[in-house]
Amino acid sequence: MVLKESDPELEDGDSAPDFELPGVDGETYTLDSFADREALLIVFTCNHCPYAKAKFDHLNELAESYDDAAVVGINPNDAEEYPEDSFEKMKEYVEDGTVAYDAYLRDESQEVAQEYGAVCTPDPFLFANEDGEFRLVYQGRLDDAMNPDAEPTEFYVQGAIESILADEPVDLEWRRSQGCSIKWRD
Repeated sequence: MVLKESDPELEDGDSAPDFELPGVDGETYTLDSFADREALLIVFTCNHCPYAKAKFDHLNELAESYDDAAVVGINPNDAEEYPEDSFEKMKEYVEDGTVAYDAYLRDESQEVAQEYGAVCTPDPFLFANEDGEFRLVYQGRLDDAMNPDAEPTEFYVQGAIESILADEPVDLEWRRSQGCSIKWRD
């Protein structure tokens, strides 16, 4: 396991790079799939990393708590080297309720992760819908729990989502996320 820290390539206010990815539900998703939401949380994540697993419940709660916010998991890992991250396993995680995001997508080509500058799992990006354009307002840790066994006491992204939904500016120091390195193909 290689521990990595996020390294923001996108800057505050940048537009979300578009994508077209398959979801485990058989649908194909793009940014427009979430155009009716005020907030969009895209998290590059996977099934096998202990750091990503530790955030499943929190992300599920976020997805369930806010009708005007979408939580989208994108798994870019090399599934040949890491079979736990295969599309079939992703489907199993959704079917058994382990993952209950608004969408769980597969980035087989890894191009979307590269466009976003994602480096670790989980690597969260929070966007606000500004006149039909998703603009980055925060990239970094979901909360203050720095290792998989720690209990969080501060929920950064949750507060930022609430700011967006209240039509208030997101005033949050960007704190680098950390987790397992994305498993890039050779």
